[in-house]
Amino acid sequence: MGNKVLSALPIEWVVLATVAVHLALCPYTKVEESFNMQAVHDILYHSTDISQYDHLEFPGVVPRTFLGPLVLAALSAPLAAAGPLVASKFAIQSVVRMMLGSLSVCAFYRFRQSVESVFGRQVATWLVCVTVTQFHFMFYLTRTLPNMMAMPLVLLAFSFWMRQQHGPFIWCSAAAILIFRSELAALLGILLLMELCSRRLGILRCLKFCVPAGVCVLLLSVGVDSLFWRRLVWPEGEVLWFNVVLNKSAEWGTSPALWYWYSALPRALAASLPLVPVGLLADARCRPLAAPALAFVALYSLLPHKELRFIIYVVPLLNVAAARACHGM
Repeated sequence: MGNKVLSALPIEWVVLATVAVHLALCPYTKVEESFNMQAVHDILYHSTDISQYDHLEFPGVVPRTFLGPLVLAALSAPLAAAGPLVASKFAIQSVVRMMLGSLSVCAFYRFRQSVESVFGRQVATWLVCVTVTQFHFMFYLTRTLPNMMAMPLVLLAFSFWMRQQHGPFIWCSAAAILIFRSELAALLGILLLMELCSRRLGILRCLKFCVPAGVCVLLLSVGVDSLFWRRLVWPEGEVLWFNVVLNKSAEWGTSPALWYWYSALPRALAASLPLVPVGLLADARCRPLAAPALAFVALYSLLPHKELRFIIYVVPLLNVAAARACHGM
């Protein structure tokens, strides 16, 4: 087992190095990332003095969870505690970003292992090669967006789903959906529905995992975030209401119904785009991975406000088909 891990390390270092290069070339923060980055700053430098936290004066349109920033702050705390003796706040910002990217790379490693268990080592290696050539996925992994806070959990959920480990799959899915991005219920819900329809997972066993996972994760979010926001709140519930029920996200711009298909996905997949249908035709095992991804994009296309980051979770699943096509050439 140790030799197997060691032999895989160089491949993962390529992914980590690619993420680091993208971070070094663009270390600055966009407005969509500001809440999580500011929250990490406040946790690191104001600690338990919540009255000094930025979000109380500038709450934003909807509340966001503090659970992701708490994890990043904990990982970054050793360097931040050294203060100006080691690094400036700007450097700590890059440390925080790299911590987030590293979590996703670790989760991607588990996903790659699952791909290897199904398709073999060569396809898994091609998966890495395809992924590191795609700008958007590598770039976004260090951005402190709610979508990328969820990415490590999503990649782990994909991995557990492929290995038929239903308990961990449901727990990771519950955390990703209830804490970070509620729209993931569509993508991860499709995966769960596939398990139920194929009878690989029974309804009673599903409820055995779903009920405690949902209750525990929801209580964790409400408990922690209510403390920081100083009111009873489930942040992602308010985000879901604002974006989907009230459809107010459209106030930030709208795009044509097919925008994800003719613009976002081609840019995200880059040169691997024509390889995806080749892989789907070459190997039927790719289709159960690609079908939920494409269905998720179709469902998300119904919302008028569109951004590439909203569907970026499907890139690893579609890359498996592209990797399978590369292996067959």
